Amino acid sequence: MSAPARRNALPALERLARLPMRGMRLGLAAIDEVCARLGRPERAVPSVLVAGTNGKGSTAATLSAIAEEAGIASGLYTSPHLESVTERVRIRAADVSPEDLDAALAEAFAAADREPAVPVTYFEAMTAAAFVAFARRRLELAILEVGLGGRLDATNVAPASLSVVTSIGLDHVEELGPTASDIAREKAGVFRAGRPAVVDGRPPDALRTLREAAAKTGADLHEMPAETCVSGVEVALSGTRFRLRTPRREYTLETPLPGEHQAANAALAVRAAELLRPDLDAETIARGVAAVRWPGRLERFSARGRTVLIDGCHNPDGASALGLFLAETGVEADLVFAAMADKDVEGMAGVLAPMVRRVVAVPAASDRAASPEDLRRRFARFRDDVEEAPSLSAALEQLLSDETSETIIVAGSLYLVGEARSLLLSGRF
Repeated sequence: MSAPARRNALPALERLARLPMRGMRLGLAAIDEVCARLGRPERAVPSVLVAGTNGKGSTAATLSAIAEEAGIASGLYTSPHLESVTERVRIRAADVSPEDLDAALAEAFAAADREPAVPVTYFEAMTAAAFVAFARRRLELAILEVGLGGRLDATNVAPASLSVVTSIGLDHVEELGPTASDIAREKAGVFRAGRPAVVDGRPPDALRTLREAAAKTGADLHEMPAETCVSGVEVALSGTRFRLRTPRREYTLETPLPGEHQAANAALAVRAAELLRPDLDAETIARGVAAVRWPGRLERFSARGRTVLIDGCHNPDGASALGLFLAETGVEADLVFAAMADKDVEGMAGVLAPMVRRVVAVPAASDRAASPEDLRRRFARFRDDVEEAPSLSAALEQLLSDETSETIIVAGSLYLVGEARSLLLSGRF
C-alpha cells in the first residue's frame, strides 16, 4: 500500500498528528467528559497509576512484564514515544497496531466532537484511546504511566486499584511547584482511599509530604525504605543484578535495564505486584523482571564494532543516574548530547561533563531544542572543549571515524534518543 493510501486509511491517527504533541492542559474536566460520553472505559479495567519524576516508565514496564509472566491479560500506557505513537499503548506486551489505535482514537474523537464539542489535547486524546483499547480487549489490568504531576493529569480519571510514586525530582517546576514537597503533593493526587500506595521515598521532604497526603486521603501507604532492602547490586552493560528483601520474601533478581537506579525501579514494581496479587510466586516475579522491555534507557547497540548506548536522561536526576552508571562500570565514553532549551542543562552538564572523555553538542528534532551553540555555552562552566555538530548523524559519523572512541553515549532529550534509535536500527551505522 502506498504511503498516501495508508495515511488516508488511518484518519484518526492523521488528526492526532495535527495536534501539538507538547500541548498540555492540567485539569480533568475535558477527559472526564469524553470518558463519560464513551461509556466510562476507564472504569472497565482495574488499573494501576504510576507517577513520579524519574523511573516511572521503567517501573510501569517492569510491572507490566511481571503481569504478563503471571498470565494476567494486561495493558500498558506510557508516554512519550521514541519512534512511533503506537509504542504508547501495549496490549499483552505488544505495541498496539496502527489500525487498532486508529479505531480507538476515532471513538475518542467522535465522543469529543459531539455537541457541545470538547477540544482535547494530544495527550487527552491518546489517554482516552488507551482506555477504549483496553476496555475493548476486556483486559484484566491496565498499568498507566502518569504524564505530568498526578492530581490533574488525564490518567487520573481512572479509579486506580493501586498507586505508585517513584523518586521525586525538580522537573516541570513551572506547572508543579518549585520544591520537592510541592511536586510530591501533586504526585500524591493519584492516591485512593483504602487502596495501596507504594512510594519510593526519595527525597525525605517528598516522603513527608506523601505521608501527609496518604493520611488525608486514607490511602494504605507502603514506603520502600521501611518495607524493603535492596542489596548486592551489580551493574554491567548487559543489565543489573541485585537482591531484594520484602515483607513477603527474599529474591535474587536480574533486570536487562542497566544502572543502580533500575534496581530501585524494579523493586518498586515487585512490591506493587506483591500487593496486587499476593499469590504470585518468586519464580514468576523473577521471570517478569528479567523480561522487561523499555527502549531508550541505557539501551545498547553496536555500530562499526563500537558500543553505542542511548539514554533519555532529560533532567539532572536522570543525568545523575547515568553518571553513577559510568562510575560503577568504569566505562570511558564520548557523549553526544541534546536538550530542550527550557531544561536544566547546567544541572545535567555539571554531572556529565566530568564523567566523559568528549562532548559533542547537537540539535534535537524539536522547535523547543537548544542549539548546539547554546549547549556549548551552558556547558562552559564545567568544560571548555565541547564540540558542535550540525546533526546527530554527523556527530556519530565523526566519533565512529575516531579510532580512540570505543563507547559512545547518545543522551539527553527523548527526541534525540528516538532519532538515534531509528538511525541505529536502520543499519546505516
